[in-house]
Amino acid sequence: MNHNGAVVGPLYLFELASSQARWLELRQSTIATNVANANTPGFKARDVEPFNKVLDGMPVRLATTSPAHMQLSPAETDTRATAKKDSWDVVHSGNSVSLEQEMIKGNDVNRDYSMNSAIVRSFNRMILTGAKV
Repeated sequence: MNHNGAVVGPLYLFELASSQARWLELRQSTIATNVANANTPGFKARDVEPFNKVLDGMPVRLATTSPAHMQLSPAETDTRATAKKDSWDVVHSGNSVSLEQEMIKGNDVNRDYSMNSAIVRSFNRMILTGAKV
């Protein structure tokens, strides 16, 4: 079920994957901007909100199809990550870009995009197989 109480269907996965792909595109662009300004005096490195914060804006409740199902409170289904401490080092020029951290984040984006694409391909094949039966 989605936040409006409607049942979440198979197309919800495609909508979710599309949202994550747009988020990954924005994050990659932000990382590229940071790297491009690595030598710019006074430039402050930026990052986007974690994707789980995007998901927090569109909560999905668990469906109960039987009276025997347990009901969970919103606190028990909260998936927000704990706040991460900002670890940027600021150099003498006032620039806070760490190329090592940007490369790690870029690798994370690449990995997440590959996983997103693989899940969508698998789910698409599963739907097509079900349609052929």
